[in-house]
Amino acid sequence: MVNTEPMTQRVELATVRDRLAVDGLVTEYAVAVDDGDWEAYRRLFTPDGRADYRSAGGIEGDAGAVAAWLAESLAAFPLRQHLFVNRRVRFGTWEQDTGDTAQVQADYVNPMVPGGDDGVPAAPEFVCGGRCSFAMLRTDEGWRLSEVVVREKWRRSAERRATDVIN
Repeated sequence: MVNTEPMTQRVELATVRDRLAVDGLVTEYAVAVDDGDWEAYRRLFTPDGRADYRSAGGIEGDAGAVAAWLAESLAAFPLRQHLFVNRRVRFGTWEQDTGDTAQVQADYVNPMVPGGDDGVPAAPEFVCGGRCSFAMLRTDEGWRLSEVVVREKWRRSAERRATDVIN
């Protein structure tokens, strides 16, 4: 029987490294959107990368067009925080090379606060949540997003909030 243990360890290490890299890409995506760093947002995508925010009332298009739309749409909410949880990572194949594609699904909660005149952060006036699907491709520059699909499942805004029970 042939001993394959060293090879198995190398494959497992490569898988762990890839998993950390794609997980990091999801984090970089959230930070770019929350910080309004639209140039960083664009760099996360492959040249033909696309994003689809239609379920949240947005647009679908190439990363540049979507970044411009996000910049305009989120200007009213300078304080925002995407919290991604329950990340599920699946690696696939591309041109017969194993592990060159990845699919990540992650649930999110996104509280947003409008800009205040006094500089003091207020309570979030808009909170939404749902699931994002990230399609990723290994490139010479590392892992990049080829597609992001946002599936908003719920939202709550301040004007629909019930009055306090306790005064």
